[in-house]
Amino acid sequence: MDPTTIEREALHLPVSDRAKLAHKLLLSLEDMSEPEIEQAWLDEAERRAAEIDQGLVQLIPAEEVSRKARALLR
Repeated sequence: MDPTTIEREALHLPVSDRAKLAHKLLLSLEDMSEPEIEQAWLDEAERRAAEIDQGLVQLIPAEEVSRKARALLR
């Protein structure tokens, strides 16, 4: 079964079942090896880079992010 099918079916579960499933999935990530963690970060970086290249996300200058973060911490 492919991940898209699993996701579609999981989203039709009752809320309590989805919460239990999400919890189990999150716990399973704690058992990842260092190479698996590195690969997951690489996959995420590639996904984000593709979103940028395709114009699917709006980039925010670092200065603006820092200014907003400082304002939230006041």
